[in-house]
Amino acid sequence: MSDLSKPRKPHKTSSVPFKSLTSPKMPRKSLLKPTLATAIMILSFYLLFSFFFSNPPNLPSHSTSDLNKLAVKSGPPIQSPAKIFLYNLPRKFTYGVIESYLAARNSPSTDLKYPGNQHSAEWYLFSDLIFPDRVNSPVVRVFDPEDADLFYVPFFSSLSLVVNPPGKAPGAYNDEGMQEDLMEWLEEQVYWKRNLGWDHVFICQDPNALYKVIDRVKNGVLLVSDFGRLNRGQASLVKDVILPYSHRINPFNGEAGVDRRKSLLFFMGNRYRKEGGKVRDTLFQILEKEPDVIIKHGTQSRESRRMATQGMHSSKFCLHPAGDTPSACRLFDAIVSLCIPVIISDHIELPFEDVIDYTKIAIFVDTATAVQPGYLASLLRTIRTDRILQFQKELKAVTRYFEYEDKNGTVNEIWREVASKLPLIRLMINRDKRLVQRELPGLDCSCLCSSQNGTSSNL
Repeated sequence: MSDLSKPRKPHKTSSVPFKSLTSPKMPRKSLLKPTLATAIMILSFYLLFSFFFSNPPNLPSHSTSDLNKLAVKSGPPIQSPAKIFLYNLPRKFTYGVIESYLAARNSPSTDLKYPGNQHSAEWYLFSDLIFPDRVNSPVVRVFDPEDADLFYVPFFSSLSLVVNPPGKAPGAYNDEGMQEDLMEWLEEQVYWKRNLGWDHVFICQDPNALYKVIDRVKNGVLLVSDFGRLNRGQASLVKDVILPYSHRINPFNGEAGVDRRKSLLFFMGNRYRKEGGKVRDTLFQILEKEPDVIIKHGTQSRESRRMATQGMHSSKFCLHPAGDTPSACRLFDAIVSLCIPVIISDHIELPFEDVIDYTKIAIFVDTATAVQPGYLASLLRTIRTDRILQFQKELKAVTRYFEYEDKNGTVNEIWREVASKLPLIRLMINRDKRLVQRELPGLDCSCLCSSQNGTSSNL
């Protein structure tokens, strides 16, 4: 007889014999060992469950309030920086553009300082990548192109547009020729040909920058200020990045308050613009007779900037109508002045909108409503002081996003958004490897459409 078939003696500690439910002849067994084993197993599963799900490994236990604080401070999950390769372009496309600009104005070129203007993002991004001790950036520069996720093309395309002073003979410098030369050089590069330019980054902040070759670079990530002169097949929010203009007036260094802001609304700029900017003349006619509104025609000059600084720092609201394109630098002048922007531009795109809620820092009024006589000034007069103060506090909280010289400011935010395009870039690269032929009306990464119906006041 096998050991398994031999009857077992009752456990010595058991005082009550086990009675079978089926047969009185069945050998008696003790339930203590199986019960104990089952209990231990259940307890083990419970402890494992509690350990891995209630208190994850390597994460200390926190109270609910502590976890809430931690979540607010930590933000989104930290990802590895994107690896970016800076093309060593021929000098004429970078420092050479500055030299040509200075030479056209008979200025000495011993100090290669980039001429300050609203499109200076191209200089700040280039300077950041060549800085030797870069830290805490969403992109890390690599020197072997085989290691790169992205390739940055540092042509100063916006400065190239204005090398020749207006009203003077163009001389030897030709922007269209420079664009063609750039493409001739780039299209010989193995890394450009390898992925059809999907992983290349171009800055063309001025609305006319790279206009002659835009269809040849449209696969790349375009760094632009708006889509005013670009069509759906060339650019979209899905693949491109909206940049803020560099503000041209000094920031307001005081705290939120209305005591020193005696004017209700301020605007200073060119009254007559083309296309969507024609609304400016209508707004001038409506607002220039309002008693607490300052609205002036002005052009770019040192004196105009001084007057604009004074006006923005002493006004509660700053008007931002569309120019020749939907955006303009005075929006960012207003933000750093804590002067609440009143945006009248139905097709404007705004920088860093994935992290900034602009309804908390600006008032949006659609064009058709804004040009109704008496509407705009009446609306602004109804806004209470406490609401104005709240707007100003929110503006102060986001000013770093619009400061190119802040080490945690605009440049880092631009690189963060560029790095966020990597999944799409890889998708498009892999699709192009397998697709032999595509006949599409435009980019198949599509356009991310947003509502263009405006909003009246968000108060």
